[in-house]
Amino acid sequence: MPELIAPTVLLHSAWLEAHEEWGPGAHEDGFGLMSSDEVDSPAGFAAWVARLAAGSNPAGPLEARRMSCMYRWIVEDDRVLGGIALRHGLDIVLETGHIGYGVRPSARRRGLGTWALGRMLDEARVFGLDRVLLVCAMDNTASAKTIERHGGVQEGVRDTESGAARRYWIKIQ
Repeated sequence: MPELIAPTVLLHSAWLEAHEEWGPGAHEDGFGLMSSDEVDSPAGFAAWVARLAAGSNPAGPLEARRMSCMYRWIVEDDRVLGGIALRHGLDIVLETGHIGYGVRPSARRRGLGTWALGRMLDEARVFGLDRVLLVCAMDNTASAKTIERHGGVQEGVRDTESGAARRYWIKIQ
């Protein structure tokens, strides 16, 4: 049975296995990984996990709250299957959406993205959000279907740095 957990250094090798499966340069949404993050060494990985945890603190100073993001990993049997993020700060949400997620290739087509999105919608409700924006690439039909399963209504399409993207709003019940 999968679970959503906060990022942890205890799953360093499991996370690296998932990261390697995605391959170099591939998009791994939901992990908050930046090109400047060094995740191969235990110290670099620990620093990255600490950065993710710091971004999850909605009680911090105003600047931190603007950029706040809750990260969770989709884990089953000590295997990292994917990641999902709930951005509850204001600065980047209109461009990237409130929620971003990714499932490693070998774990796709099992409904994990749909399941994880449902859990994060519950978290969005806790943060007091009444609706959330999700953005996905035009050619990502699997993600579009996942969003639509949760009641996502397409607002339109916008050009982004990485190409055209669909924009969906989901009302939180």
